[in-house]
Amino acid sequence: MFRPQSGYSGFSVDDVPAATSFYRDVLGLETEVVVEGQMFRLRLPGGAAWVLVYGKPDHVVGSFTVLNFVVDDVDVALDDLAELGLEPEHYGGHSDARGVMRGRSADRGPDIAWFTDPAGNVFSVQQP
Repeated sequence: MFRPQSGYSGFSVDDVPAATSFYRDVLGLETEVVVEGQMFRLRLPGGAAWVLVYGKPDHVVGSFTVLNFVVDDVDVALDDLAELGLEPEHYGGHSDARGVMRGRSADRGPDIAWFTDPAGNVFSVQQP
């Protein structure tokens, strides 16, 4: 039977210093250098989980969400992120004027908004 001891996720960026600065200085998350200028670890809030962020010269932006941040109130999170200069992505008819897909009121999942990092990777904030 498969029994891993631990696990982690990872994603690529085209500019490691810019990504480090974004996640550390803008979003306020803990980062740890693995190889200077080439990769770092990003500690996820609420626990000991880490994500490896690594530089890739031919980085291609994925068409999926690489990180999800759970918040108590998605609208407060949007206000906080707006103060940091971040605006949510608007995905067609799926989101409201603020950029939030309101799933909780229709029993379709969380209220969720998506943003991008400097490399174009998508991350979300969501209220369960």
